[in-house]
Amino acid sequence: MKKLVIRGATALCMATLPAAASAAAASADGEPKDSVTDLRGVEITANRAGDKTPVAFTNVSRKEIARGNDGRDIPSLLEMTPSVVTTGDAGGGIGYSGLRVRGSDSSRINITANGVPINDSESHNVYWVNMPDLASSLRDIQVQRGAGTSANGAGAFGASINMLTDAPSRERSAMVSASYGSFNSNKETIKVSSGLFGGHWSVDARFSHIGSDGYIDRAFSRLWSYMGQLAYRGSDTQIRLLAFGGKERTYMAWDYASKEEMEKYGRRYNPCGKYTDSDGKTAFYKDQCDNFTQHHFQLLLSQEIGQYVSLNAALHYTKGDGYYDQYKTGRTLEEYGLRPFTDADGNLVEKSDLIRLKNNDNDFGGGMVNVKFQRGDLTLVGGGAANWHRGNHFGQVKWVRNYVGPIDPLQQYYHNTGRKFDSNVFVRGDYDIIHGLSAYADLQYRHIHYTIRGASDNFDWNTGSMARLDLHRDWNFFNPKVGIAFNRDGHRAYASWSVAHKEPTRDNFTDSDPAHYPEAERMFDYELGYFYNSRLFSAGANLYYMDYKDQLVVTGQLSDTGNAISVNVPRSYRMGIELQGALRPLAWFDWQINATLSRNRIRNFTEYIYEDEWKNPIAIDRGNTPIAFSPDFILHNAFNFHVAGFEASLMSRYVSSQYMNNARSAEAKLDAYFVSDLSLAYTFKTLPAVKELRLGITVYNIFNEKYCNNGYSGAGYYMADGAPVIYRYAGYAAQATTNVLATVTLSF
Repeated sequence: MKKLVIRGATALCMATLPAAASAAAASADGEPKDSVTDLRGVEITANRAGDKTPVAFTNVSRKEIARGNDGRDIPSLLEMTPSVVTTGDAGGGIGYSGLRVRGSDSSRINITANGVPINDSESHNVYWVNMPDLASSLRDIQVQRGAGTSANGAGAFGASINMLTDAPSRERSAMVSASYGSFNSNKETIKVSSGLFGGHWSVDARFSHIGSDGYIDRAFSRLWSYMGQLAYRGSDTQIRLLAFGGKERTYMAWDYASKEEMEKYGRRYNPCGKYTDSDGKTAFYKDQCDNFTQHHFQLLLSQEIGQYVSLNAALHYTKGDGYYDQYKTGRTLEEYGLRPFTDADGNLVEKSDLIRLKNNDNDFGGGMVNVKFQRGDLTLVGGGAANWHRGNHFGQVKWVRNYVGPIDPLQQYYHNTGRKFDSNVFVRGDYDIIHGLSAYADLQYRHIHYTIRGASDNFDWNTGSMARLDLHRDWNFFNPKVGIAFNRDGHRAYASWSVAHKEPTRDNFTDSDPAHYPEAERMFDYELGYFYNSRLFSAGANLYYMDYKDQLVVTGQLSDTGNAISVNVPRSYRMGIELQGALRPLAWFDWQINATLSRNRIRNFTEYIYEDEWKNPIAIDRGNTPIAFSPDFILHNAFNFHVAGFEASLMSRYVSSQYMNNARSAEAKLDAYFVSDLSLAYTFKTLPAVKELRLGITVYNIFNEKYCNNGYSGAGYYMADGAPVIYRYAGYAAQATTNVLATVTLSF
């Protein structure tokens, strides 16, 4: 069955090669495309792409989101879109998860909700576990690949993901949903909407709980979330006040297991929290958890100003506060501000087991505005944003084994504060030159001021104290984008050239030292696409070439404090073709497919390997090497059936092998995998007092593929007969074998 599915999918992929697929391809429910014309409202939609925007994008509709929303994280809902590969620590789609687009991880993907930045200002990452069940409050999601349109927040170096939350309700309604399945995975959601009252007002609210024991041992998740909005509608004015957030407690599973450990203990083995107790037995620390609470507040305004002009504006504030609790074995006490002690036998103890807490206390806020002018053949959008961030980072010692001497409860051993101001202005427009042909330009100027002051969490053995941080950086980026687009009689074609810049992340500085601080990265993005859509089928392709200057990659080099650092490599690139196709021969059946063939390379890569992993580095010229976590071939295929109230989908994903380092090491390689999910559902619409009852069940990984989709690698060497002998090691994120989630949803 697996061979038939993949051969059939590849055959259709080759059949659609001449026509190729654009990013405005058909949605998974067979609709030709998702219109963005109805998105004009209180959301900041200036960074949304449309048919006249010469970029590669895919819209995921509310209907598609609802079909797959059984408690798994948002990356799982996007895993069938072009060039997307998802990852997960717990192995079952709930907990810490992520995604890569064209090989770029979430720190290089600009993610917004209603135009408001979601990426952490310092790490640039998005932690979906902090926003559990946000999918239940989403209207749709747009994924732009490449540099995309001008956006707020961190630079888009691989993609942009723009989420729109539910529009204010017009009718009174309620919804109750519950899921349950393998690994005790469960989700409970309640949504209520007031409908319009007083002629202008409406209130919407949601409360959710998600839990799972995880496929990986002890990788449990306990997640709570909420969303509420108060909205006002006038003839020319719309205002929304939104609040959404979540609280999570998640057991760590990010250390991953080696292949040797999996062979000895099984695929579900989790090394996190492992220690030896006082009786000499292996044990696992029960509180080895991440604990975090995050609240988002948004005030959104939309104002019509005459016949041709509209204004959108937003104020926002995000509060995040939490810590992770971690057992560390054999740690040098001096690194934690503690003195060595003499034990009962008179031995000087310089190392001991301890429990540490690493805390983040973050504030992020700002405002943005854009004005749109549209008349005749000309559309212009101009605007800007200013955002500020303050992040307090501090560590505490919770407990030390057999410690003798004074120790303050939760003694603090480092504390530093990062402050960031990020602003941008842009103007974008398109002009219809002749019928169907339009020109496009997008110009953005971005300024960033970033400081970090205080004591790092890295111990400096040269000074005998925590490394000092005193960083002051300013960046000024100009990001132009130009292109042309053609739309006529079902045909869409475009070509564009874009420039994008990205500043280093917090870790790029804190793990480095002042003599090796990194520089900003730059990318030239070239996109060329064609797409044809008709009632029977759609097909097309997008060619891309992403040319990087000074891309930050891990080379094996260490800082003065022994941390792996990211280094600017002069030249690297990603290039490929994204194919999409859809066939709709019958009213009750459609076939969706997309594939990406790519080449991702660092030119003239040099790897550094250290003796015993910390001294006497040697440099090895590896030539042109594949970029880590960048598979050369990705295939997504879906067969969808829908008759009356019955729905069935067989969805398959193939990801070719990929390296976990930049040195093309066979010992640090993720094998290719082919995974299929079978989803079945039936909707009842004639029940008394119930608007709709939907029963669904999904069998994930129906062919029981044993695969890993993420991991890490390292290397070192030792001397033998006067020559270095290199050794390598790796950890792998094992994913669940066949598992099931069932869902029931009642709408009133």
